[in-house]
Amino acid sequence: MADLIAWVMVLAIAAYACAGGTDYGAGFWDLVAGGAERGKRPRWLIDHAMAPVWEVNNVWLIFVLVIMWTGFPTMFQAVFSAMWLPLALAAIGLVLRGAGFALRMPARRLAQRRIYGAMFAVSSLLTPFFLGAVLGGIASGRVEVGTTAAADAWANGTSVLAGLLAVAATAFLGAVFLCSDARRFGADDLVDYFRVRALLAFAVVAVLALIGLPVTHSDARYVWEGLTGGLGLLLVLLAAVCGLATVLLLLRRSFGWSRCTSVASVALTVGAWGFAQRPYVLPTSLTVAEAAGAAHTLRWLVIVTVVAIVLVGPAVVLLYRLDTMGELEELTDADTGAAGAPGDNL
Repeated sequence: MADLIAWVMVLAIAAYACAGGTDYGAGFWDLVAGGAERGKRPRWLIDHAMAPVWEVNNVWLIFVLVIMWTGFPTMFQAVFSAMWLPLALAAIGLVLRGAGFALRMPARRLAQRRIYGAMFAVSSLLTPFFLGAVLGGIASGRVEVGTTAAADAWANGTSVLAGLLAVAATAFLGAVFLCSDARRFGADDLVDYFRVRALLAFAVVAVLALIGLPVTHSDARYVWEGLTGGLGLLLVLLAAVCGLATVLLLLRRSFGWSRCTSVASVALTVGAWGFAQRPYVLPTSLTVAEAAGAAHTLRWLVIVTVVAIVLVGPAVVLLYRLDTMGELEELTDADTGAAGAPGDNL
């Protein structure tokens, strides 16, 4: 039963990496869109694309935390004791990001919009970096039961690389989804704008992945061996195939399917990490069985998880479907003008 709960947690992390990661990626492109005039149209698209679903995407993070502290309290204590600083910075980023996005749209003054926009955009860069750094510290075996907080736990080669990969992967997802959103909202010229950025982000992901081979070989040997053999290697190869398929689909302008393959590439990568790390939750010091809570707690956690999937799952799927079909965010005349205002400089 502990193994089942552990895999549910991995699936929830994959869901957050894909759903929340797409939002973080949109925030990254918001950050680098340029000044008020140059970035006006990309930011307009980002606002309308994210508005219906950005709060729902954070449900997966809550799910991960609940499973961790309920099903694996020893792991939860060890991680949050050793990594409290990057996790606190990520949490601050989550709050500022949400506040900035929510307050930017109704703000009327340009100065206010800039402040709120900066909060949203910068936090969208820092939060995935720190979350990735935490995962890198765990994968490298720097977190054990009783480990005290220290910079080395998350400021090391594997952690920095994992943080950069997290940022690049979210930028890739965000740009792929925004290509389809640009077409859906009638901003045809923004399709190529984000298509080029999606291809560039994928190139950065590929370069970082290649850099990661020698880094993980020397600094996270157990996980490296899991990623280069068995099911871990199979999932890595499938993730690479899905990533390359996304590039091909983008070049062919098949943006609907490119969403599916980009999500699959990220989800498979998270799954590969899960297989590479087993049977440990903290390599190589704490196994799944050792970290698991009481048996009756795990039984109730399984029941609650099944109920949550049955009750919440269909609603979330319906929400995503309605958003994809454009049923949740209607365009006003002003929006249509913003999407195609003549003379705007990209």
